[in-house]
Amino acid sequence: MTVTIDLNADLGETTAGNPVADDAAMLDMVSSANVACGFHAGDAHSIAQTVKAAAERGVVVGAHIGYNDIAGFGRRFMEYSPAELADETLYQIGALDALCRANGTAVSYVKPHGALYNAIVHHEAQAQAVVDGVKAFGDLPLMLLPGAVACDLAEKAGLRVIREAFSDRNYNPDGTLVSRTQDNAVMHDPEAVAARVLQVATKGSITAVDGSVLDVRAESVCTHGDSPGAVELLRGVVKQLGDQGIEIRSFL
Repeated sequence: MTVTIDLNADLGETTAGNPVADDAAMLDMVSSANVACGFHAGDAHSIAQTVKAAAERGVVVGAHIGYNDIAGFGRRFMEYSPAELADETLYQIGALDALCRANGTAVSYVKPHGALYNAIVHHEAQAQAVVDGVKAFGDLPLMLLPGAVACDLAEKAGLRVIREAFSDRNYNPDGTLVSRTQDNAVMHDPEAVAARVLQVATKGSITAVDGSVLDVRAESVCTHGDSPGAVELLRGVVKQLGDQGIEIRSFL
């Protein structure tokens, strides 16, 4: 049986004409694209260009929802009333889906961004609000960190959970991501990044910063388009997977 893995990237984050990633190059290699919805980054025109390029390449599009925090790029925790967060979740998915449908595709899943993604690992009220917002739109899969409280809430609500690993982020022994305030939060060594993805695809595990091995069983692996050298890092990953006969394919 052929081993497969989904590769996803955070894209569509150009704002006011200022790109943070080479979306076109990344879309040539990934099978899923987490596209910004205008709250943490992105504007209508640049988002439309990204989803059109994804559609042309057959790349599945997901709504990369986040806190309403362009100044902080969605990487600062924010307090919300659950109803407000649920409405903002629904709003972002709906806006992106409209642009998708105008450009030959549709929103096929949802992945929270940045601080929101990390918050709903433990923050039950915000996790439930995200689930409620997704359910208000429809039964879209939610891409989440394994072990997050949001995983349990999403599955209780009847939503499919896509468990995700990160190619270029270091992990704490408890399975959470090393905070971006730490110097070792992001991995930059191409060989280490490629080896990480291979470990996820073949063994379903990740090695944490203390050397402990975490069981993640992820269906998708993320590479950040805004990291330095992101395109070259991803090319190394694609080559490593190809050399091992592992197929890059969407989870859908």
